[in-house]
Amino acid sequence: MANALQQLIRERLDREGWSYGEVARRGGVPRSTVHHLATTERVVRMPQAGTLEGLAKGLELPLDTVRRAAAEACGIHVYGSPGGEDSAPAAPRSGDPEVDLLIASVQRLSSDDRRHVTALVESLLGRAAKPEPDA
Repeated sequence: MANALQQLIRERLDREGWSYGEVARRGGVPRSTVHHLATTERVVRMPQAGTLEGLAKGLELPLDTVRRAAAEACGIHVYGSPGGEDSAPAAPRSGDPEVDLLIASVQRLSSDDRRHVTALVESLLGRAAKPEPDA
């Protein structure tokens, strides 16, 4: 079964009669990227912001539509749509797809796992705030 991003790309290509190359050219992304995203069953990492923007432009779709499909393809289910009857308040967007993916993923973790992530983040932030020792 195709993931959400594959379905979105394939439906758009079929409806408009476009090729991977046409979408890539309009969006300013490599054809191989469009092909990969359209044929890969499981997207392991959230595509970069520029890739999502280019894909949205090439497909002539809103960026949020493409971003949501990519998040679901990564295993993050996004409930509802902004303003839809089953929607929760929209999470703030950082503009960085890795940050957005982390924020969306936290809700899927167990409470114990969230405590571990919190401790790790606090540790990393504390380490980053400390001045480097003289060499």
